[in-house]
Amino acid sequence: MQNKTHYFASAAAHFLHAWFIWAILLSYLAAALFPQLGLWMRKLDLGSAVTPLGEIRLGLPPFLLALLLFNAGLGISPTELKNARSKAAMIFAGLLGNVAAPLLAIFLVSVAMTQWHNPEESQQLLVGLALVAAMPIAGASTAWAQNAGGSLVLSLGLVLLTTLLSPLTTPQILHAVGWLTTGDYSEDLHELASGEVASFLGAWVILPSLLGSSCRAGLGDHRFARLLPYVKLLNFLVIILLNYSNATLVLPGVVASPDADFLALVAVVIGLLCVVGFGSGLLISTLLGASRNDTASLMFALGMNNNGSGLVLASVALADHPQVMLPIIFYNLVQHLGASVVDVGLCRRGASR
Repeated sequence: MQNKTHYFASAAAHFLHAWFIWAILLSYLAAALFPQLGLWMRKLDLGSAVTPLGEIRLGLPPFLLALLLFNAGLGISPTELKNARSKAAMIFAGLLGNVAAPLLAIFLVSVAMTQWHNPEESQQLLVGLALVAAMPIAGASTAWAQNAGGSLVLSLGLVLLTTLLSPLTTPQILHAVGWLTTGDYSEDLHELASGEVASFLGAWVILPSLLGSSCRAGLGDHRFARLLPYVKLLNFLVIILLNYSNATLVLPGVVASPDADFLALVAVVIGLLCVVGFGSGLLISTLLGASRNDTASLMFALGMNNNGSGLVLASVALADHPQVMLPIIFYNLVQHLGASVVDVGLCRRGASR
């Protein structure tokens, strides 16, 4: 019976991995057409919990995010982390690129957007971009890097470092973009950076990540390998549920009153930001003379951000401006499309070598 369950979990996780983009698209479609369940999920109160950061209220979306980050920490092997010191220079360069490249892109977008006919839309786009850029590197980047034959040590090091440093880097990025925005949007970003974001990241991102990595150390590699199919399957289901519940705040309005030019603008700008992210990983690897394996890890890491955290944060702290979630929703989809393109390119590069 146990073997059958293990086989089913492995098969289901493999199926969802192969059709992940379509699963995300379906979750967005469901959010646009059938938002009632997602709105109910958002209102569900799971009580409260006492943490080292104080008492926090437990809503379902933050709880799902914490579960996702716990599983990400569970995937960090202590043995692999010990080898991260050999990649210290690349990890540091990747950290700088992860902060500097999107900030430069957002600054250029803010300059270009002075010509846009709707100032409100400009502000919404910039705030959405700020939340994309401010989040740590996505744990999913390690899976993409591993599938492409990348350096798992480098990927894990970048994910862990950007996650642990996020209470320092995220407020600075939000403040920086806050100076590029105006009115309520600027005030919201500065207020978020000054207080709420640090406690949010501590409670829902860093704490579950550390708990997961501690549990991994106790489990050991052998027992974790037996759990891996279930962890992968749970991750896919949680990501789909999170995307669905968060998207219910904005996509029904988009479908009811579509704004074609704003949607086109968001799509173009998000596409360019995604190119900047993956491209900065390629540039850094070229400057450092990195191997193909390290190049893969740098490109996936700098091109993929933890947008689940960004969506939950926006839905909690910026619920009065639901349109700011639209760029985050777009980036969540586009980064996986970009990762697919990079994966194909890296495979061809490896074959040519």
